[in-house]
Amino acid sequence: MVAADACHATVVIDDKPYRTVSDACWVAERRLEEMDRTGIRIQALSPMPELFGYWIEKTAAHDLVRYVNDAIAVMIGQGQGRFVGLGGLPLQDIDLAISELHRLVGELGFRGVEIGSNINDVPIGDPRFHPFFAEAEKLNAAVFVHAVRPTGMDRLVGPAPLQQVLAYPTDVGLAAGSVITGGLLQKFPKLRIAFSHGGGTFASLLPRLQQGYSAFPALSEITHESPAAQARRLYVDSLVFDPDMLRRLVAVFGEDRIMIGTDYPFNFREKEPIAGVEEAFADASLRERLTFANARAFLGLDEV
Repeated sequence: MVAADACHATVVIDDKPYRTVSDACWVAERRLEEMDRTGIRIQALSPMPELFGYWIEKTAAHDLVRYVNDAIAVMIGQGQGRFVGLGGLPLQDIDLAISELHRLVGELGFRGVEIGSNINDVPIGDPRFHPFFAEAEKLNAAVFVHAVRPTGMDRLVGPAPLQQVLAYPTDVGLAAGSVITGGLLQKFPKLRIAFSHGGGTFASLLPRLQQGYSAFPALSEITHESPAAQARRLYVDSLVFDPDMLRRLVAVFGEDRIMIGTDYPFNFREKEPIAGVEEAFADASLRERLTFANARAFLGLDEV
């Protein structure tokens, strides 16, 4: 539903208003103006996670994500070369997801996909998703993981926005953990995979996972490579709202694995992303990697 001022619209799910969003979601000019203001050179466009549609019938979900992906493609065409696409997939059906992945990369020219931190409560490190990750690796498609319908909502005390504030990073952290314990990076060593919200809670979980790797033979038998070493093959974004935490991410994941994240254009976002990096780091070359070069590498833009 579009508001009377035509500058906002309300996303309706199951006949109930879900979220009101600004026209920056669909007006390329608005995005370009904000990018110029904040110093962002290139922006990746991806679906709102609720539009993944994992929980609806697979054919309807396929139609939904195709529609959203086509809308992203239109915006890319309006973006003066400054937008790249990360499309959605109906991952409740692997065959349909792979088909759409080929369309995204081969026909629409997208640089990769955005997927949820879980697919109908199944962690992304589960072997049932290996055929999808194999195809993503084969097509050189980047995979960006964003929280969706997170676990633990029944443990939160407070209003609905706590889903974004606390449950999202928790689910992302568990998703990253499932990638490590599921051996995904050993099976697909060339896969480029990134996690939103600084990898969520994963940076805090990693020392325990590393200690468990040393203490429990059952864990070392399934991971083969230390969790700390595997973590440095993941990408994460910078969306942590804290310079000390951002410095911690660089220590955990490496200087070449952190890239700007904003959650633009939603209200709960990093409004001055470049300034946040500049506050955390004085070194000019490191700032350049975090604000631009690492994202180019993740998106495969250096290979174009």
